[in-house]
Amino acid sequence: AAAVDGGAGAAGTGAGTAPPRRGGRERLTPPSWLALLFLLPALLLLGFLVVYPIVYSVIRSFFDAAGDFAGIDNYAGVFQGHDNLVAVRNTAIWVVVAPTVVTIVGLVFAVLTERIRWATAFKLVVFMPMAISFLASGVIFRLVYQQDPDKGIANAAMVAVHDMFSTDRTYPGAGPRTAGDQPVREDGGAVVTARPVSAGQTAVLPLVKVKPEYLPEAAEPAAAPPRAGSGEITGTVWFDFTRGGGGTVNQPNEGERGLPGVRVEAVRGGEVVATATTRPDGTFTLEDVGSGQVTVRLPQGNFTEAYRGAEWLGGTLITPAIIGAYLWVWAGFAMVLIAAGLAAIPRDALEAARVDGATEWQVFRRVTIPLLAPVLMVVLVTLVINVLKVFDLVYIIGGGDPNASVLALEMWTESFGGGNDQGAGSAIAVLLFLLVLPAMLFNIRRMRQERK
Repeated sequence: AAAVDGGAGAAGTGAGTAPPRRGGRERLTPPSWLALLFLLPALLLLGFLVVYPIVYSVIRSFFDAAGDFAGIDNYAGVFQGHDNLVAVRNTAIWVVVAPTVVTIVGLVFAVLTERIRWATAFKLVVFMPMAISFLASGVIFRLVYQQDPDKGIANAAMVAVHDMFSTDRTYPGAGPRTAGDQPVREDGGAVVTARPVSAGQTAVLPLVKVKPEYLPEAAEPAAAPPRAGSGEITGTVWFDFTRGGGGTVNQPNEGERGLPGVRVEAVRGGEVVATATTRPDGTFTLEDVGSGQVTVRLPQGNFTEAYRGAEWLGGTLITPAIIGAYLWVWAGFAMVLIAAGLAAIPRDALEAARVDGATEWQVFRRVTIPLLAPVLMVVLVTLVINVLKVFDLVYIIGGGDPNASVLALEMWTESFGGGNDQGAGSAIAVLLFLLVLPAMLFNIRRMRQERK
């Protein structure tokens, strides 16, 4: 019993003894001063490359080019003057149009790549422009937008499509002879017959000064006008020039070529009553002319410059053209991010909508888009930040044209591109920083919310 009591007492004594308490929470992180010591090089570099330029730019924006205090004059000057207002307008167009279009195109590409074979190859091709510098992209599109169709791909394609649907040709510089009694004369840029013509008769319209480069290969030897039927007027339009001389003037001769594709009109009382187009040998037939005399006319459009495409780098289209180049570069970026978001969408939600009878468009609009909204917003805001700083493409493709200028380019022009006014350039830089700041804060806040 004593042994038992002793054992119980010993057990009680052991059970009643509390384990020694630890002195405090174990420190697994270095002390604050050591962490700051390791961060110091990065903080110094950050301060030297980011904080100091921002602070100095803010201070410099209140001084003029000579270094005298100017107050807010530099900020007010951003919205004064034609070039500055054009830059502000173009920046607004960029912010509204470019991110929206790129996001929509990226969304379309991302959705399509889920439904086609060789999706990986397609994504690679679309994303490839991101590997090209903006400088190289600007040079590429500067060549694409060349006015000459023989050099610019864009106008070459437009001219090819235009020529597929238009058979009319033009002969710039061509016209009638002016010396002596001629069958045709010039009238306000058009060529008309010198004497009226009636149905059943023929008309000859000889032209000279036709440049060799405008004479098509399909042109055949000029033929005499065919016999005119009832209610018809026939004729020939040809290049009245014989190599080496000889031949009879105002008559188709051997070696002379017809002018195909020329538009011919019969005009009575100022109204066009019949039209025709010349054949490869230059002959034409005006049908249903009616009774009474008419004047046969070759409209002025036959002698104007041929269709050469659009003036992409002109004052009207230059900004949309540069936005098109931006779309080519950044569509792959948007597609990749949105495709990652699509891959994360639960397939059960899509299948449930289809089972409930929803069409593919309804599934896309009411299920896919709402679930993709956070990704789309991140892409859109990121592109807005990037667009506010766009400089390379505008500088290279625009070639210094004020009609293409944006605030980032205007900032460089004022400071280093000939303006030599660092105060005005700093004011524009500060304004751009203030415009970018809300978008950056929005992105940071959204990232923190997603982490939570």
